[in-house]
Amino acid sequence: MRCISKAYINGEFIALNGTEVFDLINPSNYEKIGEVVLGDEKDTQKAIAAAKKAFRTFSKTKTEERVEILKNLKKAVEKRKNELIETMILEYGGTRQFCTAGFQNMVGAFECMIETLHHFEFERKVGSTLIQMTPVGVVGIITPWNSSNGFICSKFATAVAAGCTVVVKPSEMSALQTQLIIDCFHDAGLPKGIFNVVNGLGNVVGNEIVNHPDVAKISFTGSTRTGKMIARGAVDSMKRVTLELGGKSPNIILDDADFSKAIPQAVFGAYMNSGQACIAPTRLLVPQSRLEEVNEIAKEAIHQVVVGNPANENTNVGPMVSEKQYERVQSYIKLGLEEGAHLLTGGIGKPEGLENGNFVKATIFTNVRNDMRIAQEEIFGPVLSIISYQNEEEAIEIANDTPYGLAAYVTSSDESRALKVASQIEAGRVCINGFKHNPLAPFGGFKQSGIGREFGAFGLEEYLEPKSILV
Repeated sequence: MRCISKAYINGEFIALNGTEVFDLINPSNYEKIGEVVLGDEKDTQKAIAAAKKAFRTFSKTKTEERVEILKNLKKAVEKRKNELIETMILEYGGTRQFCTAGFQNMVGAFECMIETLHHFEFERKVGSTLIQMTPVGVVGIITPWNSSNGFICSKFATAVAAGCTVVVKPSEMSALQTQLIIDCFHDAGLPKGIFNVVNGLGNVVGNEIVNHPDVAKISFTGSTRTGKMIARGAVDSMKRVTLELGGKSPNIILDDADFSKAIPQAVFGAYMNSGQACIAPTRLLVPQSRLEEVNEIAKEAIHQVVVGNPANENTNVGPMVSEKQYERVQSYIKLGLEEGAHLLTGGIGKPEGLENGNFVKATIFTNVRNDMRIAQEEIFGPVLSIISYQNEEEAIEIANDTPYGLAAYVTSSDESRALKVASQIEAGRVCINGFKHNPLAPFGGFKQSGIGREFGAFGLEEYLEPKSILV
């Protein structure tokens, strides 16, 4: 068992002022695997002061210097591949499939930002006016538990590219993963003070970051509820914010699709990251005339979904991250039954043989109305809702009838038809005929799924302020 008792500030591991201890529990078997001492406001203030001091010089570095730092970060992360994957499986309960893909995204974050810098213009001309893209300042990075190190890598890579320094508040439930990524970054030989980390609670460390006048920007990934609180707090000091929040993504299967392939793909897609993914397509929209066919194919597909030990290569759904998250998912399954949705497969309780962990049955509801809470609210677990539509226009209407707008999916044998539908969906990212990711394309949400964009040049500009110099 490991005890993490220090913050990472100004390039050093330092003792904390905070004394509260948080237990780290393996979600697969409830074993205690570690403890983390939580920082407090004073620890956070030290980290912010270090970042502010470092910004004075780091903001003046040349693009070539930042590219070199990003290359060193990439190499340092690559060296610890196995540890990074195994620690995520142990602490988070992420499946080996997901954690391996997550590692590639960590490495890819540095590669893509290096590529972005090769083409990015920090100085531009508009007529006779010189436009300088200047780093915004100290950035507060607040990350969730469902892909902790992936978010830290992508956000920090962008900050480095922009010339910003950072203070990170990761999820306290991800402390083992966080410690490992800190070790990687420390080994990369970063300039002192550009990367600082304080483990702690959102209402303590998070609040201090949001309210501190020396923090110029917040980059947050997490729930819509918390994102709104951050936005309210940030406005007093006019902090810039990038908020990547919740989702309830629609997956429209058009009537000309190959249902024998599209429906199983939709089922497995809904369970990505054990359902603990903001982009998971948890609303499956299908033609009313083919609903029974869809139900039969979905029931067959569920037999291929493996719920179990996340360390196994073939596991598709691991445990929920905590007992609290397990109970949340259970409450929504009960709610679905109360609302009158038809339980096609899965249901309340734990799968047989998996009682000693936070495991949820892979669940599918059908005959779901889009006004039901299970169709409107983010569950963050392996629960899929099948909703029928009469025609293409109604499919689009149902897809957009949600407070969220992070991601969406469209499947059709006619790509031009799918593109026409995709263009009418209110979401920041729409995938056609499968699940795709372009780390250079902008990512972020419409409506209550967030503000701002991440990745590539679009994400880099969120960390920069344009200054006009009129000659």
